[in-house]
Amino acid sequence: MTKAIQPFSYPTTVAFVDDSAAFLSNLSLQLEPDLAFRLFSSPSEGLKYLNGRTLPDQAPEPIFSAYLDRTEENDAHQVIAMRVDAIRSLVHNPARFNSVSVVVVDYDMPELNGMEFCRRITDPSIKKIVLTGKADEHLAVKSFNEGLIDRFIRKHEMDAVDTLNQAIRDMQIAYFDRCCRTVLDALSVSEYAFLKDHALAAHVAGICDSLGIVEHYLSYQPHGLLMFDGEGTAYLLIIHTEESLRGVREIAVEQGAPMGFLTELDSHRTLPYFWRTEGYYPAQCAEWQPYMHTASTFEGDRRYVYAIVKKPAGLALDNVMPYDRHLDQLDREIQAAWDSH
Repeated sequence: MTKAIQPFSYPTTVAFVDDSAAFLSNLSLQLEPDLAFRLFSSPSEGLKYLNGRTLPDQAPEPIFSAYLDRTEENDAHQVIAMRVDAIRSLVHNPARFNSVSVVVVDYDMPELNGMEFCRRITDPSIKKIVLTGKADEHLAVKSFNEGLIDRFIRKHEMDAVDTLNQAIRDMQIAYFDRCCRTVLDALSVSEYAFLKDHALAAHVAGICDSLGIVEHYLSYQPHGLLMFDGEGTAYLLIIHTEESLRGVREIAVEQGAPMGFLTELDSHRTLPYFWRTEGYYPAQCAEWQPYMHTASTFEGDRRYVYAIVKKPAGLALDNVMPYDRHLDQLDREIQAAWDSH
């Protein structure tokens, strides 16, 4: 069962390093078709690329920032504040898919062996998989036990490629588990507590599979997830609890919403997406029906009411880079690089 909903997740790049260009070329044909990867037949070039990158997986506005809280008369405390809306802005970074989450490196390379290569990677968040032959298996086990590498795979076993593909998927999930841990812990006692509801997480994973979702970002007002498929089609998954719906209802009453809207809201058949007013009922709204979307309920740790809005308005998503387009560009770059060799 899925443990939690990650506050953000998007496809990342896997770097393959092996001194045999022929091996890399053959391996690339056996990888998952939707995997973004880069190939390096020179360990030094691979290290230069990995350690020379500026990290692209940053929001235009920082998710966490410090400020002085002067609630005490004669004292000031430094407080770490989190901007949930900054998480959603990650989608506007076209370089996000270039984040390297996993390195797969051969052990036996004359220029630099795989263990030393992993030791020289400066980004601690990158997961490391070493391909090893029988002669150096004991070194791989030792390095795994020391925490230098995350997995080792015997290169010449019959199911090595299948094992590798599965390991890459596992490591990419682990990469985001690490990236999201602080954010997830900070949100666990807020209105985003649904992120840690294991039953809901599994249900949302099923929704994502059915829609072909490849990336998602925590949504702020309304609460939920902003999701994209490979072609860049956006979906807004709005998630409400009984408590948050009461808040929506109270504001609607204050704004003079008609009884018809309140009755529809109470029925849980539909949910509103008032995109011009951050999800809240707008004053003097004569036509509220176009803002309503078919809803469903789900019982997890608590009862949720959710709706899926395809191509949601008001989020300035026209220039978002789709993952499929990124893969096409990457294929052209790799082909050009190999042709030049």
